[in-house]
Amino acid sequence: MLENAAENIERDVMEYDVVVVGAGPAGLACAIRLKQLKPDLNVCVLEKAASAGAHMLSGAVFEPGPLDALLPEWRSEFKGVCVPCADDEFAMLTKTKRVRMPTPPQMNNHGNFIISLGNLVSWMAGKAEALGCDVFAGFAAAAPLFDEQGAVAGVRIGDMGLEKDGTPGPNFAPGPEIRAKTTILAEGCRGSVSKILIQRYGLDAGKSPQTYGLGFKELWQLPPGRVQPGRIQHTVGFPMDSATYGGSFLYHLDQDRVYVGFVVGLDYADPRFQPFEAYQQFKNHPSVKALLDGGEVIAYGARTIIEGGWQSMPTLEMPGAILVGDAGGTLNVPKIKGVHQAIRCAALAAEHLVETGGTTGFDQRWRASPGGRELYKVRNIRPGFKHGMWMGML
Repeated sequence: MLENAAENIERDVMEYDVVVVGAGPAGLACAIRLKQLKPDLNVCVLEKAASAGAHMLSGAVFEPGPLDALLPEWRSEFKGVCVPCADDEFAMLTKTKRVRMPTPPQMNNHGNFIISLGNLVSWMAGKAEALGCDVFAGFAAAAPLFDEQGAVAGVRIGDMGLEKDGTPGPNFAPGPEIRAKTTILAEGCRGSVSKILIQRYGLDAGKSPQTYGLGFKELWQLPPGRVQPGRIQHTVGFPMDSATYGGSFLYHLDQDRVYVGFVVGLDYADPRFQPFEAYQQFKNHPSVKALLDGGEVIAYGARTIIEGGWQSMPTLEMPGAILVGDAGGTLNVPKIKGVHQAIRCAALAAEHLVETGGTTGFDQRWRASPGGRELYKVRNIRPGFKHGMWMGML
């Protein structure tokens, strides 16, 4: 009944050529590329956070190639956290010891950067606005819109001033409709509108079930002399058993700061396993505690990660809309990197729209592109961990 009531409310309508849902690296890359290729396009970017970058879980090792192609000036203009990667270390933890192991080739970070993703997204939003995009922060898409033929025709923004039961309160303000010829879904992992459309159009039909991970991350300020700027440390093992997929990372920044992270696959079998408790155990491992002792947490967060890879990637196109970035499952799991893939996928979507005028054929084009081939090459690595850590690492 509430859905029917929402449909009958009179709403303001805004019309664009393209509406992008989500001002993350994928959404902004798509908007920027569209305006680069066709400046007269009317492009709108919707972001649920109060400002672009505010909902980014910062602290990423970033592969710069796709951004170099999109915005080559970023290396000189971007003034946020950006530390060149200098050294890689991979180790296995037991309960009390740390055993150094050969670094897997996918984790070679030569030429990459440790960045604040929030800083980068904020900078990209400025570039999009400078090109003429409308970037609306604080606008959360609540539902897709459809035309008479059943194609996606934009999104409806969520209503404000609702009571607990969902009925309009005294300060009720109906969300406007953002209508567009093409909708780009860049909501990230399990976006609300993306889920509706994947189900409606059966975009996951014939695909393997999607798998997810949960990641925790903290930014620590440490006493002087402990941090080695540019050092990348990854571990497996403790506090997880060999049947549980996951691991940890330490990214050493400048100014005596370090990102401390922990990721666990949500397909763990032990119902007693608690990911956040495991994260605390990791930080109390002797090798990690020695680094963190005397420091303080200055920022923290958590997010889900899409891990299914090639086999679980839904069809990325539908009538009137395209999925890009994490919404489409483009993260490279062995690399533990998704930003470069998100930018690459979104820029390709923009090129496809400008060249063809529609969404048809984008899924095949992405799968045949360098980004799609990157996922295909590593398609069996995550499934290999179904039989435990040691079988997966082989």
